[in-house]
Amino acid sequence: MESRTPVRSGGFDPEYPIVTTRLLLRPITAGDAVTMHSYKSDPDAVRYVPYAPLTLDEVEQRIATTWSRTVFTTEGDGVCLAVEERESGALVGDVVLFWRSETDRAGEVGYIFAPRFSGRGYASEAVDALLALGFDGLGLHRIAARIDERNTASARVVERLGFRREARLVESEWFKEEWTTLLIYGLLETEWRGRSASMQ
Repeated sequence: MESRTPVRSGGFDPEYPIVTTRLLLRPITAGDAVTMHSYKSDPDAVRYVPYAPLTLDEVEQRIATTWSRTVFTTEGDGVCLAVEERESGALVGDVVLFWRSETDRAGEVGYIFAPRFSGRGYASEAVDALLALGFDGLGLHRIAARIDERNTASARVVERLGFRREARLVESEWFKEEWTTLLIYGLLETEWRGRSASMQ
């Protein structure tokens, strides 16, 4: 039987930037506001995320508060990171890892990318880095993703990374003035390590 090793005592303070083949994941700064606003104000880009198109003032306010967290201190924390293209330095999107439960060692990922950078595999590469942050860094047992059924591109991202679809919750949430069917995906630490080992 697998041991129930707790998540890191006292939380987890990651080292930044997190470097992948093509990307840097780093804390969001005030200087990111204008670029972030360019895609967070786009109705198509934010269609399936839990906020309406944002004004520049709203982006700046969130950067100054909830999006500026860089440390996991207690369950319920979410760390948002800017995703930067290493070659050009361009901000291509942002990702978030939530620490959902200390007892269950559970987390959840979320992500949004500027439409002009779609189709390059950046979302998969960035979320893969979040998995390492969650499993290796924070000590999570399971990471989930909750995806609107209509968001097929987002579903492909987690499926590519080995997540399994665990549930389809039909019209389970009243979201942006309509009923939304959610797909629940999950990935265990053991599955992630097995996948990572098979790729080496």
